[in-house]
Amino acid sequence: MIAGVREWSLRQRVVALLAVVGVLLVGLAVTEASLAERSRNQVDALLNKTSPLRVQSQELLNALLDQETSVRGFAVSGDRADLGPYDAGVRQEQDIVSSMRRLLADYPQIEGELRQVETRADQWRQSVAEPVITTTEQRGTAAGQALVTESARQQFDGVRVAVDDLQAEILNARESNAREVRRTGNLLAVLLIVAALVVVVAGALLLLSLDQTVVRPLTGLADQVREVAEGDFAHVISGTGPPEFVQLAEDVDAMRRRIAADLAEVREARERIEWVNTQLQKQAEELTRSNRDLEQFAYVASHDLQEPLRKVASFCQLLQRRYAGQLDERADQYIAFAVDGAQRMQRLINDLLAFSRIGRLTTGFTEVDLNKVMGDVAGQTEAARQYADAELTWSELPVIRGEEPLLTNLLANLVSNSIKFRRLDVPAKVHVSARLVGEEWEITCRDNGIGIEPEFADKIFVIFQRLHPKDAYPGTGIGLAIVKKIVEYHGGRVWVDTDVAEGTAIRFTLPALPEDLPATGEGPDETAATVADADAEAGTTAGGANSAPEQPAGAERTEQAPAGDRTGGMRETVG
Repeated sequence: MIAGVREWSLRQRVVALLAVVGVLLVGLAVTEASLAERSRNQVDALLNKTSPLRVQSQELLNALLDQETSVRGFAVSGDRADLGPYDAGVRQEQDIVSSMRRLLADYPQIEGELRQVETRADQWRQSVAEPVITTTEQRGTAAGQALVTESARQQFDGVRVAVDDLQAEILNARESNAREVRRTGNLLAVLLIVAALVVVVAGALLLLSLDQTVVRPLTGLADQVREVAEGDFAHVISGTGPPEFVQLAEDVDAMRRRIAADLAEVREARERIEWVNTQLQKQAEELTRSNRDLEQFAYVASHDLQEPLRKVASFCQLLQRRYAGQLDERADQYIAFAVDGAQRMQRLINDLLAFSRIGRLTTGFTEVDLNKVMGDVAGQTEAARQYADAELTWSELPVIRGEEPLLTNLLANLVSNSIKFRRLDVPAKVHVSARLVGEEWEITCRDNGIGIEPEFADKIFVIFQRLHPKDAYPGTGIGLAIVKKIVEYHGGRVWVDTDVAEGTAIRFTLPALPEDLPATGEGPDETAATVADADAEAGTTAGGANSAPEQPAGAERTEQAPAGDRTGGMRETVG
C-alpha cells in the first residue's frame, strides 16, 4: 500500500490529503453550526425574553405601588385628582401583563407566577382599594381612613410577595439560560481547538509532502535557470521528480532556446535604436542652439537698431520744429510722415525686444496676488480710462505662482486692448473675473467693445497680425502675441470665447496652488471659485481712483475714469 502511495503524482497526494481534511472539517462545521444555532436561541431568550421580563416585573411592582399610594392619599385628602396615579397604574399594569404574556410561551412557571400576581392584585383592589375609594367619596376622609387597616396593608404585602416570587422565577430562568450559553460556548471553543489541530496536522503533512515532491525538484530547477539567467544560455535544463516537473523543465529549456535566438535579434535592434537616439540627440541640441541664436538675434537686432533709428527720429523732429511753416505744405507732410514712421519703427523695435525677453530674463516664480496686480494695472491704465471714460472692474482674484512683472504686463495688455477697441455709442466697461476649473484658474477679461469675428479668433495671437489699418487704431500688433507668450510661459493657454453675446471675452488659464484645489476623494470636476461671471457689471464705483480699495473677500473691485471725451472704433487684434 505504501509503495502504491509513493507512486502517486503530486496532484493525487494533495487531493487525498485535502479530502481527508475536508471530511473532518465538514463534520466539525456541522456540529459547530448546530451548537451555534442552539447558542443563538439561548442568547435570544436571555436578551429578548428573560431580561425584558425582569425589567417589566419591576415596572409591574412600581405600577402596583402607585395604585396603593394613590388610594391611601385619596383617603387622606378626599381630592379626586389624587386618584390619577391609581387609574394610570391600573392601565400600566394591564399593558405590562399583556406584554409579559407575549414573552412567556416557553416559560410556564413564570406564567403561573404572573397569574398569581394578577389574582392577588385583583383581590386587593376589590377588598381594599375600591371600598376605600367608594367610602371616601360617600362618607368622607375619616371613614375612608378607617378602612386603611393593618389587614389591608398585609393584603397588599401579599401582592408584593407574589411579585417577588415572579421576579425570583424570572431570575432563575435567566440564570438557567446563562448557564446554557456558557456551556454551549465552551463546547464551541473545544470544537474550534479540534478544528485547529486538524488544520495544523494537515498543514504539517502537506509541508512534508511539498518538501519531498515540490521544493527539492523546484530548487534544482531554479539553480539551473539561475545559471542561464547569469548568461550561460548554452546550459541545457533537465528536471527530476514528478512528471509535472519533468515537463516543466522541458518547457523552460525550450523557452531558453527561444530567448537565446531572440537575444541576437534584440542586440541588433538595440544597436540600431542607439544610433537613432544619437541622431535625435544631435538634432535636439541643434534645435536648442538654433532657438537660442534666434532669441539672441532678435534681442541684438532690436537693441542695435535703436541708435540709428533714434538719430533718424531726432533729426526728423528737429526738421519738423525748425522748418515747420517755412516750406510748402507738402514738405511739412513729408516730414510728418518721416517722424511718424520713425516713431512707429521705435515702438515696433521696443515691442519686439519685450517679446524676445519673455522667458529669457527671469526673476523666478513667486506667489502673486492678482488683486494687487489689478490695482497696479488700474494705475497704469488710468490715463487711457480717463480719456475713454472707461470703467474697469474685477471680482476677487486668486493667488498664483508666477512672475509679477509679466503678469502685470499680461493683464495691462488685455485691459488696454479692451479700452482701445470700444464702441462710440456705449461707455466702455471692462471686467476681470476668475473661476477654478479642475486644477487651473480660468481668468476672463470681458468687455462691451466692438468684438471679434469667430473666423479671426485664431489669428489675433499671431505676432504683428492686424485686422485693421494702422490709421484706424494705433498700435504695433504685438500686444496679444506678448499675452500668449506670457501665459504659455506660466504653463497656461489663452483663447477667445466666441459665444459671448456682445463685446469680447478673452480667457486664459494659470495653474492653481495646491491649497486652492478641492479636498481628497473629489474628482477633477469643474468648481466655481469666484462666482462673478465675465459679463457681471455690478459693483461699487470710485471715480478717478488709481487702484482698487480694499474690500471684503468676494466683493467686486471697480475702477472708473472721470467723464471725458468718448472715442470709438473697430476691434483690432492686438495693441
